[in-house]
Amino acid sequence: MSSPDDLNPKPRRFYKAVSVAPEGGGFAVLLDGRRAKTPAGAPLSAPTEALAQLLADEWDAQGEWIDTAAMPANRLAFTALDRTPGAREAVAGEVARYAGSDLLCYFAEEPAALVEREVAHWGPVLEWAEEALGLCFVRAAGIVHRPQPPETVERARALAAELDDFSLSGLAFGAALLGSTVLAFAMQRGQLHGQAAFELSHLDETFQRERWGLDAEAAERAERMRAEALMLERWFAALRA
Repeated sequence: MSSPDDLNPKPRRFYKAVSVAPEGGGFAVLLDGRRAKTPAGAPLSAPTEALAQLLADEWDAQGEWIDTAAMPANRLAFTALDRTPGAREAVAGEVARYAGSDLLCYFAEEPAALVEREVAHWGPVLEWAEEALGLCFVRAAGIVHRPQPPETVERARALAAELDDFSLSGLAFGAALLGSTVLAFAMQRGQLHGQAAFELSHLDETFQRERWGLDAEAAERAERMRAEALMLERWFAALRA
């Protein structure tokens, strides 16, 4: 006869107390006084106490079973510790790839109300990117791909490559989540909160929902993305702390 552990693929919680302690120039997450580990076996640590506490809070919030799906900050930390150090060039290249087809550069052709909304909300963010980051984007009308200047793509790659592993991992995660390197940089620099970045990335969908409604599956997907954007806001804020 199968035991409850056999029927539940999630590991059972094996610790009582979660804490954070200084270690090696950073801050380690401790489970009953022992270092938590990444899937690759590295000590789970963060460069700031605030970020380590964010990770610790997710461990502390677990119930009888450990659900990593409910631990998005830890999953991102696993990436920053296990994968990014050996693939920094590729990760920066992903950020540059999203810059080459940035969501904010594709303005609708119609209806006029949507075009006006995009210009009013996306325009200032693109202007910020040019002034603050030196990223000059070409704006397009419609959905047909329009290449961005090579200098812009290379500049995005170079800016990403300057970041530490945790910031770079967050930036790449944000670019993929939002479909926009500009929005990811705005979050990383503290220019936009997670809710605002999410809303800008879903501006077209919001406009359509106001007209036609939103089906349950799309609403659930959007809510997951919103939660991840809010987590990423906390991630960057903790790194700046």
